[in-house]
Amino acid sequence: MLFLLVSFPDTRFYIDPHTYEDPSQAVHQFAREIEASRIKIEKIIGSGEFGEVCYGRMRLPGRRDIPVALKTLKAGYSDQQKRDFLSEASIMAQFDHPNVQIEMRRRKPVMLITEYMENGSLDSFLRRHDGEFPVLQLVGLLRGIAAGMSYLAGLGYVHRDLAARNVLVNSNLVCKVSDFGLSRVLEDDPEAAYTTSGGKIPIRWTAPEAITYRKFSSSSDVWSYAVVMWEVMSYGERPYWNLSNRDVIKSVEEGFRLPAPMGCPGPLHSLMLDCWQKDRNLRPRFCHIITLLDKLIRNPENLKLSSPTLMDRAIPDFSSCNSVDEWLDTIKMGRYKEHFAAGGYHTLGKVISVTQGDIQRLGVTLMGHQKKILSSVQVMRVQVLNRSVPSVHV
Repeated sequence: MLFLLVSFPDTRFYIDPHTYEDPSQAVHQFAREIEASRIKIEKIIGSGEFGEVCYGRMRLPGRRDIPVALKTLKAGYSDQQKRDFLSEASIMAQFDHPNVQIEMRRRKPVMLITEYMENGSLDSFLRRHDGEFPVLQLVGLLRGIAAGMSYLAGLGYVHRDLAARNVLVNSNLVCKVSDFGLSRVLEDDPEAAYTTSGGKIPIRWTAPEAITYRKFSSSSDVWSYAVVMWEVMSYGERPYWNLSNRDVIKSVEEGFRLPAPMGCPGPLHSLMLDCWQKDRNLRPRFCHIITLLDKLIRNPENLKLSSPTLMDRAIPDFSSCNSVDEWLDTIKMGRYKEHFAAGGYHTLGKVISVTQGDIQRLGVTLMGHQKKILSSVQVMRVQVLNRSVPSVHV
């Protein structure tokens, strides 16, 4: 038998399947049964976390067959694997939005059924079609993702792992947020955040407060969304290139933010920077992001205003500097040559590890000069570490 989604668009109370002793009870609560004969499995297309992934078709009365992907539990699955498998399904069974992937279930054998997303994950799709789409079409993709995330935020859900790899693209180029293995239900509290005691965190996509304090909220999802924006506008480039996770954390904490990808309109990069505010309360909500994107779509002439790329800005390519003195002259901070020399900073390799506290200890007292030096150090760190590999796709 197959369980289909039953949506409850007017209610704002959703059940965390982790509160059930048996998550299949949650699936029963949000699903209804139809005949298993409506599903035809045609071929195996891959392997997933729990088992095989198959391609098939689902027959619906009065409509054309729908291509679907079917996930099965591998033989010999553990009780915990089954719980995780069904928990994700029971979370998604409560969703009903065109930009959020939904799942259905067949009882025996245990099988989850989703719409077949012909173009796969967004990051891979963009890399296959590098440079092929007009900016307006890319904004349309971003608008769809924002709509899906706004829907989830309205339900009190936090995704925690929003990234281009976890957005799927169908044959009509509609983006759908997927992969709810890390999702959690927030309490009925506008200030609620989900705190996790362990597990892996996707550093390059995760907000600072979520990394440091393990606190996740819709605002931390907004931060992740801006990284997805950057991925889309760069056609799937890896955020922070080949920097280590430790360097990413340090750079972000010191105020570094990803520069605008080549050809990225200024308003889009400005939105990214708003979403990357250190104070999560200053970040826009998804509903506000949708409003801004809609304005850009209605007024595409504003999308012609490109944001200067990293190499086009007033800050030059620091990786071409040959000495600390040359670097300081380049940023018009030559007055501090003796300060850096006295502090033992004789090479650029040592300079790129400098922190704001180090700059203060060198005797740079003017706040504006501290910020200017630190900003150039952060950019130089990225340029130097990324010099040999300008584009890394992982």
